[in-house]
Amino acid sequence: MMTLPDFAIDSAEKNLHDILTQSIMLTPCLSALVVWDGQCDLAVALTRAYRRCLPDASFIDFDSVTAKTVLAAFEQLSPGDLVVLIQSTSFRLDAFRLRVELFKRGLKVIEHPHLSRMPGEQALLYIDSLAYDPAYFRGTGNALKARIDSATTGIIDSGGEQLIFTAGFEPAKLNVGDYREMHNVGGQFPIGEVFTESKDLEAVNGRVRIAIFGDTSFTVNKPAQPVTLIVCKGRVTDALDSTPEFDRVLASIRRDEGEIWLRELGFGLNKTFTLDNTVSDIGTFERMCGVHLSLGAKHGSYNKPNIRKAAAKYHVDVFASTETVTLDNEVIYREGGWLV
Repeated sequence: MMTLPDFAIDSAEKNLHDILTQSIMLTPCLSALVVWDGQCDLAVALTRAYRRCLPDASFIDFDSVTAKTVLAAFEQLSPGDLVVLIQSTSFRLDAFRLRVELFKRGLKVIEHPHLSRMPGEQALLYIDSLAYDPAYFRGTGNALKARIDSATTGIIDSGGEQLIFTAGFEPAKLNVGDYREMHNVGGQFPIGEVFTESKDLEAVNGRVRIAIFGDTSFTVNKPAQPVTLIVCKGRVTDALDSTPEFDRVLASIRRDEGEIWLRELGFGLNKTFTLDNTVSDIGTFERMCGVHLSLGAKHGSYNKPNIRKAAAKYHVDVFASTETVTLDNEVIYREGGWLV
């Protein structure tokens, strides 16, 4: 296991301090518990940085104690206190769904999962992606939400191919580190996303070029050339210039759901990640500055009459090679940046 350089720990300390003070708004009167493991260099680095930021916090090495010990530590916390989860993979505590149960207790949560998927240089990118600029994230995020919520049409232009939305959009949801009006405080970091979907799933048609997709191992997969999806009435009907792994993704969805719905329309804000600057973990890379979509019927944020929740199994993130995004007659994205 490689030890990350001191400058990386310094950078992590600054970024985490900003998250704790400006996003989570942790105050000295609140307690903090950090549950960590030492199975990868990024997890060790983040733990070191949190020790600097939270000198009075309790730290528990997940691998050196029993589940009962961890649960007992949660019991000692009061609503408003903070739990930080630093996970090389994903902590399992029997039927205890960590973040959900912690939120139910009124606890603030910062989650860093699947860190072992991002070794070496990727770990440095991950640390950079934790930088919190509230003016950018909140300003751009709220401006995008305002445009989305009022728009009646949208066009994703991915190099000559156009994916067209003609029925308006569901009220957009924000993941910009601003929890002041929200019931739950915290979530998975890094942050930076505004997402929605078409009000009418069948009112989405056209083509979109996919530069990156999440494969069957939840890993970022970048084919040699983009795959062009053909979308008819909100369903993917064909994939041109596909790859064997992308075909496996599509085949799995068709096998279990019968057809391939296109649901989420996500506008990523995190400028650390681009189509050229990637990390392997798809859940982290989802914040990439640009456009992502989801394949499959599963999208828990919105209910649709077309979708029976019990049968919805897949939510596969795919990332468009986007030239422009237009809402109504306004271009809101061009040349890798948001124009709002």
